[in-house]
Amino acid sequence: MILLAESGSTKTEWCLVDKDGIAEHYLSDGINPFFQSRKEISRLVRLQLPQIFFRAKFHTIYFYGAGCSSDEKKNIIKASFEAQFKTPAIIESDLLGSARSLFQDQAGIACILGTGSNSCFYDGSEITKNVRSLGYILGDEGSGASLGKAFLSDCLKGLAPDTLASAFYKKYKIEPEDILDYVYSKPFPNRLLSVFSFFLYDHMDNPYVENLVYKSLKSFFERNILQYNYTQYTVRFVGSIAKMYENILLDIAKDFNIQIDTIIENPIKGLIEYHIKKNNL
Repeated sequence: MILLAESGSTKTEWCLVDKDGIAEHYLSDGINPFFQSRKEISRLVRLQLPQIFFRAKFHTIYFYGAGCSSDEKKNIIKASFEAQFKTPAIIESDLLGSARSLFQDQAGIACILGTGSNSCFYDGSEITKNVRSLGYILGDEGSGASLGKAFLSDCLKGLAPDTLASAFYKKYKIEPEDILDYVYSKPFPNRLLSVFSFFLYDHMDNPYVENLVYKSLKSFFERNILQYNYTQYTVRFVGSIAKMYENILLDIAKDFNIQIDTIIENPIKGLIEYHIKKNNL
């Protein structure tokens, strides 16, 4: 048995996996070493995971997470997990997890569109090229955080339609003066921006919203996918934003003559298949 966990910035999905598939399953808050210390991660694990995850006998922990792009960040989570579970932990990026879920042992271009965004060329085993995500301030094109940031900026600058901005403030019970405090002072601003982006999905019949979403998703193609050998390999997507705006993604891909054959919301099923095969469970 193994413990498999996949985490974006918003949530972590935990699975105890044996040869038959999922033995136990649980959702906790997201884990990201860019925003959390080892102490904070350990506290989250202790307080949010059920005791069955600490009592179960598994030989390895496989964790795929947002923010795990360097050895320094990986080691923060590795130290926390090995102290909590007394079991060896292998820490990898959420991007590698998504690529393995989407392509298994085939080569292709894997893309994430969720709270954040990212992309890579995967050779069937490892990532061999990655256009840097750069996070919600400098990058994350097409992501929930990027959509939320663009919409909030338009609201505050008076560029969003008045009726739409008023409906937004009413729904979330906030005033324009509160937004800067929320974004610049509260923890996990990328999560907050992404939550606000879901308002847009409910108003896709508004031409302003449709144009904002289209431009943001098109920017993801222009600034990321076009830097890979996209004419030779299939492009696949994973993430909540990718699934929500599946039809727009397919339309943009057609304009660029890009082949997309898979768009899924969650990578965990593919990761389970990958690790059952690789670990001979």
